[in-house]
Amino acid sequence: MSDAENLYEILGKVQEPKGYFFNKDKKKVIELLESLIVNKKRYGYMSCPCRLASGDGKKDQDILCPCVYREADVKEYGSCYCNLYVTKEWNEEKIPHEYVPERRAPNF
Repeated sequence: MSDAENLYEILGKVQEPKGYFFNKDKKKVIELLESLIVNKKRYGYMSCPCRLASGDGKKDQDILCPCVYREADVKEYGSCYCNLYVTKEWNEEKIPHEYVPERRAPNF
């Protein structure tokens, strides 16, 4: 089992009871998880793969996966910014797949 597959299993068990599901597109999810692993090796922490990390863990606290923006994004759009975490309704296409705007301030 690859590191990304292992992370998929672990995070799924932790996040699903909280109401956060992985995107049904497993290929995309594995790619995002592989990027999280790269960021962990690069910076020492798993920063959101869809945002530019500074390399300073203190400055990047808000984008440690799952980022602080996930809850609001999923509540409003059914998906987080990078579409890694979604609601069951989003996966079942019961709600529209809208663009999730960036909530992080540009001057992080």
